[in-house]
Amino acid sequence: MGKFDQYAFSAQPSFNEAATREAFSHAVPLKTLVIYCYDPRAAEIPNAVATLFGDEVFPGEIILDGSGNRVASSTTIFPVIVAGGRAVDALRSITVAQHLFGIQNIVVVHHSHCGATSFTADGIIDAYEHEHHRDISKLYPRSSICITDYEVSLKHDTALIRSHDGTPGHVNIFGYFYDIDTRMLTEVVRDIRKDRSPH
Repeated sequence: MGKFDQYAFSAQPSFNEAATREAFSHAVPLKTLVIYCYDPRAAEIPNAVATLFGDEVFPGEIILDGSGNRVASSTTIFPVIVAGGRAVDALRSITVAQHLFGIQNIVVVHHSHCGATSFTADGIIDAYEHEHHRDISKLYPRSSICITDYEVSLKHDTALIRSHDGTPGHVNIFGYFYDIDTRMLTEVVRDIRKDRSPH
């Protein structure tokens, strides 16, 4: 028995995967997954998306059971925080979010003055070779390593998400540019499925 098995659903003797998944689907009213950068200046992006969409809740309230255990949340937005807000790092999270909670919208946000615009694919590959003696040239698609053009990167990332097998076909996908100084979101991509809009 592992040291932390008491905290793992799948390690319990009474574990029922289908029932556990059903319980998870009701624990959080998830509607929208927001992919954005881990730059602290971008931390307000989920709030900006919630405000723009109008009926979203973030961060929401933690719901306690009768014993005071944290069992659910009222949030409708899940943040996925990755370098540059690049979709390549969020694909598994999309698949898991759909499996456990179900999602309606995926929003990719790239922000102004992002560190991902301060280097090139060749630059980081060469630096790793020189500084760490590692060849990372085959680890990631070059088109997903940095940002050279915000519109191009947002169109690339939303298309990558749409084409990925782990993305449910019914979801709406959006791409936004966020100005960290004005805190404004500008829509670059709107890929609506089945005429379902989050607005």
